[in-house]
Amino acid sequence: MEIEKKYLILDLPRDLDQYPHEEIEQAYLCTNPTLRIRKKGGRYIFTFKNRSGHTSDQLCVAEEIETELDFDTYVHLFEKADGEPIRKTRYRIPYDNYTIELDVFHGKRKGLYLAEVEFPSIEEGEAFSPPAWFGEDVSGDVRYTNAYMATHSE
Repeated sequence: MEIEKKYLILDLPRDLDQYPHEEIEQAYLCTNPTLRIRKKGGRYIFTFKNRSGHTSDQLCVAEEIETELDFDTYVHLFEKADGEPIRKTRYRIPYDNYTIELDVFHGKRKGLYLAEVEFPSIEEGEAFSPPAWFGEDVSGDVRYTNAYMATHSE
């Protein structure tokens, strides 16, 4: 189960390159349920994600299952993907007992910065207080899901 909150970031933290980061490329074969392929570092990953029965404007809750792919399978599926692939750099920033995953988008989405924080429980997610540099909470806004951005041109 994945339980997370997502925020717009208007100004990036200083010295961002001091944090661990990696390049990510991902594309979508289906958006409901979500079938995603991702290149992350030297790994290739297939993900099945299905939104759970929990609904909230403040949390994203989904069943998520991942499995490794080999390079040839990734390329084969990538050619079948819908829309435009998402390319971004993901930074991992420690914050209290959590890790902020800050995505800096490239290509058509250049200038978009989103931060996600995952939680072990719905209650912990609902009680979360973000750092001052976080902007608007967009957890319940489908327009800020990677699947939506990959398959919609606006």
